[in-house]
Amino acid sequence: MKRKTITVLAAALTVLGLLVFYQFYAGSNVPPGQPPLVRLNDSNLSALKDNFNQSARAVRLLVMLSPT
Repeated sequence: MKRKTITVLAAALTVLGLLVFYQFYAGSNVPPGQPPLVRLNDSNLSALKDNFNQSARAVRLLVMLSPT
């Protein structure tokens, strides 16, 4: 490949990587009326468990996504 093609490809991949990073780690907005998004950690895991168990008569769904 020519040097110019490699440079353009590297720049495009860098921009794409920055956009993906911004999407996943720069925060996000939620629709009006929806509670804000929460990142789970050791300090707030018990609150999740309590809220989940309070809704025993409602439909409950817990989805955990992992990059690995």
